[in-house]
Order: sequence, then C-alpha cells, then structure tokens
Amino acid sequence: MACFVPFNNRNLDICFLVFRPTVVFVDDLVGALKQFSRCTENLGCVHNAIFRSIHGNMIVWYGAWRKRSNENKQLLNETMISMLTNVASMAILIHSSFFEAYAGEARDGSPAAKFFNGDIISLSSATLSAHNLNENTFSYACLAIFKDRFLKMEGATAGVCLKSQTLPKIVGLFVWKTLHLYYSYILNSDYRNTVLRYFDGLRLDTKYDVFRVVYVSGDNAVNKQFYPHYKILENEFENNVQ
Repeated sequence: MACFVPFNNRNLDICFLVFRPTVVFVDDLVGALKQFSRCTENLGCVHNAIFRSIHGNMIVWYGAWRKRSNENKQLLNETMISMLTNVASMAILIHSSFFEAYAGEARDGSPAAKFFNGDIISLSSATLSAHNLNENTFSYACLAIFKDRFLKMEGATAGVCLKSQTLPKIVGLFVWKTLHLYYSYILNSDYRNTVLRYFDGLRLDTKYDVFRVVYVSGDNAVNKQFYPHYKILENEFENNVQ
C-alpha cells in the first residue's frame, strides 16, 4: 500500500505527532502506534504512516485527514491525545500540530508525495524566533529554497513544503530512492551558502533527521481490542462535531 502527502491543503488536513521513546524495545512502541493508526481511521484519517529515525531517538506519526473546521481540528487533536494512553508508558509526545501543505513537486508528475513501507523519508524543520516574526517572508524564503534545490537533489523522488497552522514553523518532507543517495546529497551540499542566505536577518531554530517508513495504513490488520475505549471516543467525537 502507498501513503500520500498532498501538495496543497484543498482536500486534506495534515497532522504530525512526534514522540521520543522512553523504552529500550522501540518495536513495542511502533506496535502500539500501529494500533493507534487503525483506530484513527474511524475518526476520518485517510492515510497514516509511522517514521522511525535511523540515527536518532525519534518516532513520527503522520496522518492525513478529511478537511474540517479549526474547532473540529482542536477537538480531534484532544481526542487523539486521549487515545494515546497505551503509548504514554513507552514514549513522550514532544510535538503535535496540524500543517498546511503549500508547495510540492514529484519527479513523476504526481500531485502528491508517494511512499511505501521501507522507504526513506527526510524531514527538515525551521522555526522562527519569537523575537523576529515575519511569517510571510519566512514562507516565501522556504518556497524559494524548495524551487531552487529540488531538481538538484539527485535521488529525491518527491518533496513537500508544509506550514504549521499554530506555530511559526515550516517543515520540508522529502522521499528518497535510497539512504545512500540521501547521504550523498547531505555530504555534498553547501548548506551555509545555498540555504542560509535565503534567511538573511531571520533568527531560526533548524533541525533535520532521516527516517525509515516502518508502517503505512493498510499494511496489515490489527486488533482494535488493544484500545478497548476507542469506540467510546469515536462516538463522543462524532456527537461533538455534529
């Protein structure tokens, strides 16, 4: 099964949950998030996936949802967090946010970034300092970087620019043919001269990491009994949004 990240925000809402594992056996955490993924489909999640950091200590859950109002997204976020009871004993939720996709490109001409279980995903983020908020300039700078660099990124099959709906944060998601090609790009790119020049005068907190996709929705069936309370939450959510 393939998972998709759209290049615009017309049809889907995008969500990322970022976890820092607190257990030795991270496979147990991944298993719990697979169960969580299956439950979210009953709340309107169209695509979801789990990314596991290759070198670091981080797990990212990705979800694409049917469009809804800001009020319903807040309710949805609260519902999702309440469903993470089993995960809370294995990881710390360090970030949860909805994003808007505002630019993207795929080498095969697709309108979305497509990836499968086992693929390589790189995520880079830049957050504006609270003392220097100019979000329009920030977004344009990130878009200029994307337009300038994507076709030069040998081995990248697709890329998406996403903007947080609640924070001055931009995230770039790229799908790579192989881990080796990602390493080659990172080692040969002149980050200081080719990227930082776009942010002249802006104070940023930048981070990046590379992940392996360890699950995409539809890969396998899971037992909903892992979350015995999920049906109650589903009914409460549906009642509140009506």
